[in-house]
Amino acid sequence: MKKSKTILILILITLAFILVLGYLWKRGQKNPTVYNVKSPITKNIILSTVASGEITPKEEVIIRPNIAGVIDEIYVLPGDTIKTGDKIAKIKVIPTINNLQAASNNVKSSRIELNAQEKIFERQKILFEKGVISANDFDQNKASYEQTKQRWISALENYQIIKTGTAKGFSNVANTIAKSTIGGVVLEVSVEAGDQVIATNNFNNGTELATIADVRKMIFKGSIDESEVGKLKKGMPINIKIGALPKLNFDTTLSLIAPKGKLKDGSVQFDIEASLTVSKNTLIRAGLSANANIILDEVKNVLTINEAWLQFDSETKEYFVEVMIGDQEFEKRIVSLGLSDGIDVEIKSGISKDDKIKEWNTLVKINKD
Repeated sequence: MKKSKTILILILITLAFILVLGYLWKRGQKNPTVYNVKSPITKNIILSTVASGEITPKEEVIIRPNIAGVIDEIYVLPGDTIKTGDKIAKIKVIPTINNLQAASNNVKSSRIELNAQEKIFERQKILFEKGVISANDFDQNKASYEQTKQRWISALENYQIIKTGTAKGFSNVANTIAKSTIGGVVLEVSVEAGDQVIATNNFNNGTELATIADVRKMIFKGSIDESEVGKLKKGMPINIKIGALPKLNFDTTLSLIAPKGKLKDGSVQFDIEASLTVSKNTLIRAGLSANANIILDEVKNVLTINEAWLQFDSETKEYFVEVMIGDQEFEKRIVSLGLSDGIDVEIKSGISKDDKIKEWNTLVKINKD
C-alpha cells in the first residue's frame, strides 16, 4: 500500500516537472515576425518652399505740403476712396515775426525807390519830348524805372506769400490746400487739425500728411533664407495665401529676388516680391500677413515610394529596398532615386509598380499562444 502511494507521488512529481519544463521552453521561444509590404504608386512630386511676408500696395504715395504752417482742416479719413486732385488738408500759414517784418520793410524800401525812379522817369520823358536828350538815354532811364517797379511788385508778392501762404499768379506753386496727386484709397492720415507742418524743399522731405495707394495693384513682399535662395529664379510659379482671408488664393509668378541679403534674427534673408491683381469686388488691406508657396521643382506621373522604405548600404554607398520574392522572403534591389519632397521619393529604376516592398522598420508580431 505504501509502495503504491510512493509510486503515485513520484508520477505526480514527474508530471509536474515535465509541465514546468514545457512552460519554460515555450516562454523561451521567440514569436515569429511578419513584415508589412506595400507597392510603389504613381503620383506627382512637388518640391516647394514657403516664404512669409505681407501684402503691400505696388504704388504708394505720400502727400506732403509745399508750404509751412498749421493744419486748419482735414478733408479725408483712412479708407476713403479719392481721385487725383481731391483735397487732403487745408494749411493755415502762421508767419514768424522776423520774416514778416523783413518782408514788410522790403516792400517799403522798394516803394521809396520806385517813387524816386518814377519822378526821374517823368522828367526824362519831358526832356525827350522836347528833344533835349537822345532816345538812347531815354530808353535806359525807362528800363531802370521798369526794373524798380518789378522789384516793388516782387516785394509785395513775397510779403503776401509769407503772410497768407499764396499770392496772385502763384496759386499752383504756393497753395494752402494740399491735394492728392494720385487716385486710390487713403491708407493713413498722419496729421490732425492744429499740427504744425513743414514744407517740402531741397533740404527737407516735409511733413507727411496722408498716404494713398491703389489697392487693386498689390504685391507680396517676403523673405527667404540664404539656404534656399539659390534654388529660386524669376518667373517661378508661386501661390500666395493671406492669413486673414483663407478663402483667397493668388497664383502668380516670382517677380523679384533681392541681389543682397540682410541679417535678420541671426540668419541672412533675401527679399522677394510677387505682383497680385485684385478684382474690384475684393478688398485687401495693406499690411496683411501672407505666406507664399514657391514651387522649386516638379515631376508628374512618376513611380514613387515612401522614403522610410529605403535602406543605405554603407559599403557601396547605394540606396536599396527589399522586394518580396516569397512568403516573408526578400531580396535586395539597388534603386536609382529622383526628386524627393521629404516624404515620397521618385524611383527612376530598380523596381516596378508590381513589386512588393518591405517596410523594414514596420513589423507585425504574431503570437502563437
